[in-house]
Order: sequence, then C-alpha cells, then structure tokens
Amino acid sequence: MVGKRSKVLLVGQGAREHAIAKALKRSDLELYAFMKAKNPGIAKLSTKVKIAKLNDYGALEEFISDVHPDFAVIGPENPLAEGIVDFLQDKGVESIGPMKTNARVEASKSFTRELMKKYNIPGIIEFKVFQPDSKDQDIIDYINKLGKVVVKRDGLAGGKGVKLMGEHLKGIDEVVAFCKEIFQQGEPVVLEELLVGEEFSLQCFVSGEDIISTPIAQDHKRAYDGDQGPNTGGMGSYSAEDHLLPFIQAKIVEEAKDIIKKSAKAIKEETGQDYCGILYGGFMLSTKGLKLLEYNVRFGDPEAMNVLPLLKTPLIDIFSAMIKKELATLKVEFEQKATVCKYLVPEGYPVSPKKEEPIDVAVEKILNEGADLFYSSVSELEGKIITTSSRAIAIVGIADTIEQAEEIAEKATTYVKGPLFHRKDVGTKALIQKRIDHLKELNIL
Repeated sequence: MVGKRSKVLLVGQGAREHAIAKALKRSDLELYAFMKAKNPGIAKLSTKVKIAKLNDYGALEEFISDVHPDFAVIGPENPLAEGIVDFLQDKGVESIGPMKTNARVEASKSFTRELMKKYNIPGIIEFKVFQPDSKDQDIIDYINKLGKVVVKRDGLAGGKGVKLMGEHLKGIDEVVAFCKEIFQQGEPVVLEELLVGEEFSLQCFVSGEDIISTPIAQDHKRAYDGDQGPNTGGMGSYSAEDHLLPFIQAKIVEEAKDIIKKSAKAIKEETGQDYCGILYGGFMLSTKGLKLLEYNVRFGDPEAMNVLPLLKTPLIDIFSAMIKKELATLKVEFEQKATVCKYLVPEGYPVSPKKEEPIDVAVEKILNEGADLFYSSVSELEGKIITTSSRAIAIVGIADTIEQAEEIAEKATTYVKGPLFHRKDVGTKALIQKRIDHLKELNIL
C-alpha cells in the first residue's frame, strides 16, 4: 500500500457498508465514503464524505482525484452491475468487487445458470430461460413438465424478483401473467424447479481461484414472525459459534465451498478476467441434495453483520491480499461466537412503510448490552435520526451461543424508540427447531 496509512474508498450507504466500515476502522487507516445519502455511522468513521448518486461518475472522479485512495470497496450490487469497478480501474484505482462482466453472476440469473451448465458445476437446479417473445404455451408446457416452479426476473430486483408457485403465484395462469409482466420490461425470465429444504448463506472472499470462506448464516426474508408476510430485503439472520448451523453439517459447507471455488474458476475461463471481491452463494439443502439458488457479488445484508464483527484477522489485510493476488498466503480467523441480527424497520414495511419519522437511538445502552448496531436506510437531520421507506437499523447480539446472542439482540432493540417493528423470532430456539423439524420431515436430517 502507498504511504504509511492506507486510504480506502468505500462506496455505499447501507448497514452492510457500515459493517465494512467498522471492520476496516479496527485498523489504523483513513476511510473515504462515497454515498447517495449520509449514513450517520459511516460518516462518523470517515475522514471525508461525498454525497452523490452512486453512478455519478463525474462526482466520483472528482472525489478520487481529491483523496487518492489506495483501493476501493464496493458495497452494493447495483454499482457493480453498472460497471463502477471498470470505471475505477480506468482511473488507476483497484477495487474489491468484480468488474461488470463478472458481476453478471448476480445481475443475470440466466448467465449464472448457463455458466453452471456449461462448466458442469455441481448444485445446479433444473431450469429454462424464456425470452420476452416466448409463447404462453411453451411456458405452460415447461411448468407441466416440472410441476411447481420458481419464477425469477433475470436482472436485479433488490431481493424481490423471485416468486414461488403455490405461494406467491397460485396457479399456471398467475405464473404466465407474472412472466408477461417481466417480458413487458424487456427482460427474460428464468423458470426453475421448485425445491424444498432449508436455505443458508455462504459468503467468501475471492481472488482469482483462491477463496476464503466466512461462517455460514441463515437469513429471514419474510416480513413477519413465523415466516409470514411479503418478502423483504431481509429481516435478520443468525450464525452459530461453530460457524455451522444446527441443521447444516461441515461436509455440506465443504460441498458449498467447492461449488464457489469451481464457479470462480469458471468465471475466469468464461470472461478472461479474475474475480476479485465477495462471492456469496444462497444455498439450499434440499430433498435433491445441495443446490445453489443464486449468487450475489457482494456481502449479504444482513449476513455481513453476522460475519464481519467476528473477524480476528484485520479486514484491510484480507482486502490488500486479494488485490495483490496473495489471498492463498493469508490465514483468516474468526471468533468462535454466535451472532443474531435483527432489523428494525418502519411500520408498514415493505408494502406501505411510514417514512421520514424521527427515531431515538440510545447507542450507549445498546453497546453496554453487549450488542452492536449498524445504520441502514436512515438519514440524520439536526442530530436526529430519520427513517426512510426501507430498513432502518440492524441490531446484532454476539455471544457464546445463539440463544444468548438472541437475548442480547432482543433486549437491545428496546433502546430504539419510534414507529418501527422487527421480527422477534429471528435466532430463537423455537424458530431454529422448526428448521430442524422441517429437514427431519423431509428425511434430510
């Protein structure tokens, strides 16, 4: 790195980016944040902040010529899909995050499925891609062949572009109607076999063909307790002290790592470019074995808040090794602790969220409880924290067991006052038991 103190440019303004900022700032470095809205937590940790749209490359160029960062870390998926890393590389700034052509593993569901098929990567699901000019009958025939299907928008949809037949879509007519809705936007649709099982997230640091995995976690997409209600960007997540989950064994995680490793190699072969960034697989342990549901080209939000606080190895060292292609030489360690993350979100979220409401956050009390907090979609006005229409604050409990971490997180949520709600069941014994029972019923455990 140039100079004595590294200068790191962080792009993004959510809780995930706040978690990255906190992990980086455990080392002596200068942080420069490029955000579309002022995240109070990130701003506090930064030497300098620039507020602009993340695709405003003019503002970005001005900022980098002012601060001369050693490298950049790109938090969210949209700028990666749009080619922000290509732009930064042209300006001589290396980045943690894939170039546009490699970001397609998240930005295009069809690209990922075709890649897995071409390179014979395990964990593939039965699928077919339908273009906007597809005939209704072809869709109907494919559904009849597979039985129930999952309908996926090909492009990015903020975690909300997937609908399940029998749950969100009642019958074949509704599936066809949803496909047509997507076709009207000029986008292909990927239809996949609907699997049953339990999901988990595996996030990996990737540099070329070298990967280092982080503890696995389980996210909760549904808005309300008991896995009820509409899908969201994620209401919370948990991880266990042994870095597995009570229903996911070490050999399954090894299989998942192998899939990610083979995918990183395939990406290089397909595009001619090394993948440098985070590759996070959404996996399902199903009745048909371990399957890859999707790839994300960045940390999960909320799963970043489960793994980054546990890092014993300085994050700056990991990122530097990735850029220098020396990741394989690094020993990365995590604390043997459990974590539970609970998201506080505006009342009415995600359908008709209350917004621009002031909330009172007793930061010291939360920290004294043994919890941590990460600001998400909030702004700061005259010293007050104001909500937007999306998730507001992530509270994370860290302890020796999931049960203790859940108690810490739940108690800490009481120190945030305002028109917010959260899922009280994330990380609870009852919810985890439900997952175990589910897999037992399916004869998987």
